Amino acid sequence: MRYKLTFIAGLALGYVIGTRAGRERYEQLRKSARQFAQNPAVRNAAESAAQGGRQFAGKAYSTVSDKVGDRVPDSVAERVRSLREKSRDGEDDWGTSNT
Repeated sequence: MRYKLTFIAGLALGYVIGTRAGRERYEQLRKSARQFAQNPAVRNAAESAAQGGRQFAGKAYSTVSDKVGDRVPDSVAERVRSLREKSRDGEDDWGTSNT
């Protein structure tokens, strides 16, 4: 119950502060966030993090599959195989490009 009340109080405070700042300030923040996201350095860092995550996941899968062996359900193994094939083709479901 305490967490619900804290959440509601935070929501009310955010609403009051947001309405005082107005639409103009909201548009400024939105423009700044868009510029930040389109910055080449930020995009490269996001791509690097995504690529590193994919590599780490592949290593983790091979380590786990070596230890677990045939105990992995066929449905899981098939899904991992399909994801690996997609990544070899340059496709992924993560919303990033492999450039």
